Amino acid sequence: MRGDLVRKLIARCLSIGLAVLAFLLVALTGATGWGLALAVAALAATAVERRIRPGADTAAETTLIAAAVLVGYARRLDAGFEPALAVTALLVLGLVLLVGPLRQAGNLELRAANLRVRSWTPLVATHLDEALLGLLAVVALAAAATLPAPVALLAALLVAAGAGAVALDLARRRFRAPAGGGAVGRALRAHQPEFVLYFSAPPGSEYQVTMWLPYLERIGRPFLVLLREPEFLAPVAAATTAPVVYCPTLRAMDEVLVPSLKVAFYVNHGAKNSHCIRFTQLTHVQLHHGDSDKAPSANPVSAIFDRIFVAGPAAIERYARAGVDIPAEKFVVVGRPQVESIKVRPEPLPVGAPRTVLYTPTWTGHHADADYCSLPVAEPLLRGLLDRGATVILRAHPYTTQNPASARQLGRLTELLSADRARTGRQHLWGPAASRELSLVDCVNLSDALVSDVSGVISDYLYSSKPFAVTDMLGDGDAFTERFPLAAAGYVLRRDMANLDEVLDRLLGADPLAPDRWATRRRYLGDFPVESYADAFLNAARRELEPGWNPVAPRTGRPVEPDTAPLSPTA
Repeated sequence: MRGDLVRKLIARCLSIGLAVLAFLLVALTGATGWGLALAVAALAATAVERRIRPGADTAAETTLIAAAVLVGYARRLDAGFEPALAVTALLVLGLVLLVGPLRQAGNLELRAANLRVRSWTPLVATHLDEALLGLLAVVALAAAATLPAPVALLAALLVAAGAGAVALDLARRRFRAPAGGGAVGRALRAHQPEFVLYFSAPPGSEYQVTMWLPYLERIGRPFLVLLREPEFLAPVAAATTAPVVYCPTLRAMDEVLVPSLKVAFYVNHGAKNSHCIRFTQLTHVQLHHGDSDKAPSANPVSAIFDRIFVAGPAAIERYARAGVDIPAEKFVVVGRPQVESIKVRPEPLPVGAPRTVLYTPTWTGHHADADYCSLPVAEPLLRGLLDRGATVILRAHPYTTQNPASARQLGRLTELLSADRARTGRQHLWGPAASRELSLVDCVNLSDALVSDVSGVISDYLYSSKPFAVTDMLGDGDAFTERFPLAAAGYVLRRDMANLDEVLDRLLGADPLAPDRWATRRRYLGDFPVESYADAFLNAARRELEPGWNPVAPRTGRPVEPDTAPLSPTA
């Protein structure tokens, strides 16, 4: 998060600084060409700032840039009063004043994807800033080339006409709302969704949704995804064929949560979840986006949900251990369907066989007590793995680069892997090759062992029954496995790496904890058949949609597992 702040400050200083310099250079000196060049640079910096700070108010720098460009244009023409340029100036300055309010008005409108509705007005309104910056770039280039003023006027008229059309349509929507609700509400009522996946989170968190979409689709009932932040609309819509709707306000939610809905699913404990919890006609189900012994996995906020789907009995014990009192009937053990494609290895590899090790450092967290990140001490770990001839897959948490220190540490590790690959030919993986081109399941299946921090990756890896090591970054020592019981099924690496050789001998060698992991696997991930593992979740979800629903017995004649029986918090 500190990295985000630094980037925002740098972007802000660049855009406003270059805008001021461009205006002063044009207004107070005769270096018009240099002033126009600085204005174009300021436009580029402002565009970058808009990407880093999507909700930023850039009216001040845009006004300065516009003034610099228009004054420079007048000086380049050197033809006295030019009516076309005067009209261009009025249009440009009018757009500078109107773009912000129009963007804000557009952000208060519903936007939808994968739904047959006309929603061009809100979309265009949110991109008027980019259109204005593009217009200023065209005017600056026209000034630099000393083109006739009507050229700039034509470009300004086109952008102004688009802004005017947006303004009129937004006003019509606001003051003459259609009877029976808007187009999005009508389309959703026709779609008849039975459940909604509700999502609100910081930027870069869309993985929390996309991991669940394939399984929600397999439920076989119509549903929709409701988003509270606009930046998630495109990536989430690309990951599903279900309708995806961005709801900016509580009033918009009233239109989207149509009467056919029965259940609302959630994947985190975002503050805006309360905006949907207020709809008491729905059954509210928390799914989580991972299972781990981290403190947030026993969040007391879970108590507000009607049901809490957990991977195994260990998750229920975690709440009880943290002193969070939740009625037993709220818990439903469903396994973690995302692990169904992980290959289970019942027998360990021969000692001495080449190993591929997956290393998954987590991020630093929002608070110091949730900082389990091992990147500060990872270099000796990586060197130890390389010295033992291991091939390494380095897959960092998506939030890692938001912290400048973590980004530098990660960069050093990738340099080590790159140098070793060049020297030995071992095909280490890192960066996009490990985090985008491959899924986490792919990385698990490619590896023979895991080194991870306290995170949900360990629970997923546990399904494979392959060995893992956990870093004790809080320095808990002997108390570490009491706070994080899952670590007892693996090998604990001390923060100072004093026991690194001992841990690697066991992790990459005889693996004496192999028998213990099977019992731990059942506690953390449920005891469901491998060939139908995801059915536990699917059956539980269908049961929430239709109480009393029972799955048809499999064709093999095997009995259906009691996958949704609630367990006691002390089980």
